[in-house]
Amino acid sequence: MFRILDRYIFREIASTWLGVTLVLLLILLTNQFARVLGDVAKGKLPKDAAFDVIGLSAAQYLTILIPIGLFLAIMLALGRLYRDSELPAMMACRVGPAGVYRPLVWLLLPLSLLVAWLSIDLGPSALHAIERVGAEARREADLASIEPGRFVPIGPDNAVVYGERVLSDGMMENVFLQRRLDNGRLEIVIARRGEQVESDDPDIRFLVLHEGRRYEGEPGTTRFRVVEFLEHGIPYRLPSLDAPEPRPRAMPWTTLLASDELQDIAELQWRVGVPLATIILAILAVPLSRTQPRAGRYGRIAIGLLVFIIYLNMLSAAKAWVEQGIVPPVLGLWWVHAAVLLFALAMLARQSMFHRRVRA
Repeated sequence: MFRILDRYIFREIASTWLGVTLVLLLILLTNQFARVLGDVAKGKLPKDAAFDVIGLSAAQYLTILIPIGLFLAIMLALGRLYRDSELPAMMACRVGPAGVYRPLVWLLLPLSLLVAWLSIDLGPSALHAIERVGAEARREADLASIEPGRFVPIGPDNAVVYGERVLSDGMMENVFLQRRLDNGRLEIVIARRGEQVESDDPDIRFLVLHEGRRYEGEPGTTRFRVVEFLEHGIPYRLPSLDAPEPRPRAMPWTTLLASDELQDIAELQWRVGVPLATIILAILAVPLSRTQPRAGRYGRIAIGLLVFIIYLNMLSAAKAWVEQGIVPPVLGLWWVHAAVLLFALAMLARQSMFHRRVRA
């Protein structure tokens, strides 16, 4: 009989988790898909990289969606069993909290291992890959990506370009350019037309302007030089593809382990804490899901979401305190996990007493 009940409870929780996680993932990916399409339309992202970015974003989203999906699935599934008086009937057959956790472990263990892999390895690697794709897109961007009527920075030299109109061949009309020269002087160029021209150096491109006027001087003074031209080429350097100093979120696990920086320590504890939080939330969801028979199925979901939000915000605050040196790394984020775990065990102990009274 217990094996039948175990399979029944496992099937209810697993099917609900799959549905909840897929719905949440679909919502987030739809929003991400709209942003990616906007970047592709503006020329900020290559078309062939759009689905790569979406797939990499899904790996990051699942790091958080799996724990919250499991938490909500347990509350929804067990809440339905309480509402339909199925769990009270099981309790009358001496099925206590252990009888609920036993089938839950079959799902919890593989999901916790998956979350650990996503949080520690795949998620940071995906973030680093997204940053790499963005750097390549910025490097390959040309003047055709400039939106008409907007000031757009080009290159790493703080140059700003404005084109009133951009034709289909990439030629701009009524062009304005401003950039700061190496000697501190300001250069402003106004031209009727402008286009981008490749150079022999793959890291340098030329913005060739036609029929315009160039102003160069020091702001706040009258020492300006004015030059009229028919054609004027302005070189600008493309963004480097050299990997910048990675942020802690994108650092490899081994790098964080060897670092003594507070930000790296906080990030390391955050990554380890995600699978730990998955287990704690699963433990907490069982006593939180207890409702009265015939009560609404979603009556406890609001309370569960509030507990999850408080838990997540406490972890975020503790991470910031570690980074700022307010909380010592030894205490770190662990006190938050310990506090929520004690709360879950207290609720579970209270529910166990209730079950014993029911059986009596």
